[in-house]
Amino acid sequence: MTVSGPTTTTGTDGDDATLAEFPMPRAAKCPFDPPPALKELQKEGPLGRVRLWDGTTPWVVTRHADQRTILGDPRVSADVHKPGYPSSAPIGPNSGSISFILMDDPEHGRLRRMVTAPFAFKRVEAMRPAIQKITDDLIDTMLAGGGPVDLVQAFALPLPSLVICELLGVPYSDHDFFQTQSKILINRDETPENRSAATAELAGYLAKLVDEKLAHPGDDLLSGLVERVRSGELTHGEVAQMGVLLLIAGHETTANMIALGTLALLEHPDQFALLRDTEDPALVASAVDELLRYLNITHSGRRRVALEDIEIAGGTIRAGEGIIVPNDIANRDPEVFADPDRLDIERDARRHVAFGFGVHQCLGQTLARLELKVAYSTLYRRIPGLRLAAELKDIPFKHDGSVYGVYELPVTW
Repeated sequence: MTVSGPTTTTGTDGDDATLAEFPMPRAAKCPFDPPPALKELQKEGPLGRVRLWDGTTPWVVTRHADQRTILGDPRVSADVHKPGYPSSAPIGPNSGSISFILMDDPEHGRLRRMVTAPFAFKRVEAMRPAIQKITDDLIDTMLAGGGPVDLVQAFALPLPSLVICELLGVPYSDHDFFQTQSKILINRDETPENRSAATAELAGYLAKLVDEKLAHPGDDLLSGLVERVRSGELTHGEVAQMGVLLLIAGHETTANMIALGTLALLEHPDQFALLRDTEDPALVASAVDELLRYLNITHSGRRRVALEDIEIAGGTIRAGEGIIVPNDIANRDPEVFADPDRLDIERDARRHVAFGFGVHQCLGQTLARLELKVAYSTLYRRIPGLRLAAELKDIPFKHDGSVYGVYELPVTW
């Protein structure tokens, strides 16, 4: 198959009007699974077309191997300002404040290298005692107050927020402010003006913190970046932008994964019991990877645009055409994961692409894995009778966000 042009489809009738809207809705009774229409698209072939909010019709890459190929190809761009980039929502004037995540090499690599060291394995592993203490303290508070509680507010959200604040040097006392702005920023239904305002608020907040670090540096990541401002390697604005990115990514994704993973396990009692009762760190690590594969909270797909013509999966993606890489469907690819719709914490799920692939692969994945390992193993061991305090149908899922999860998770014990 060789196709070209921004309106060509892979459908049988070639009618552009028949394309499915993206993102696609999940089935109400299967909130953990990818959308049924996306699963059908995968069955139809490795490449398909969808329609976005603005009427554009980018490619969707549906298979695991092809997604890794695309994400590792230097001929695709992550720059949201490139013509043809398949934006998930209208772009506001402050979109550049998301820092290097929406840049290409060499600038992407230059900025990313500035913050790589704090997320190295040994540095992150040294944080384990502190993460364990935060986890235990939050559970102590839950147990002292008694159930039911909203696990999102009592545990899932404060844990990674406290950790990333400690790492960055951000006062946790400001968590209401930055969590509120983050929610606006990642909500697809918000107006461009509201998202831009939230980005500006966060950037202004981080800029003031950078000023404070310049005057009174500490032993934290932002203070380390401030030294690069003094040496001329970074600008004041670049450090503030990095701070925005790391603060949002450092708490939103992991918080949603803690809550959504817990819900999935409670809906699979055999898997919950297996993880709750184990003392094997290898099984805990396996469970984390399987939950990342099974759930994949980055459910709106990674977005790219082709810089050159690319031959892939028997077709041609032309220069200037948008590309969407929905990792949730790749993680259910039956050619890679046997019985992919089954949650099995004993399977080897390490080949999942929940953290992406290639040069833009998630910088903080080592920290996220550690937080999830500590959170899952400690919470269920210390509260073995944990159970839902509401029906699954009444749980509010984040269908409107670029990060999937639940707004609330009522639990008791």
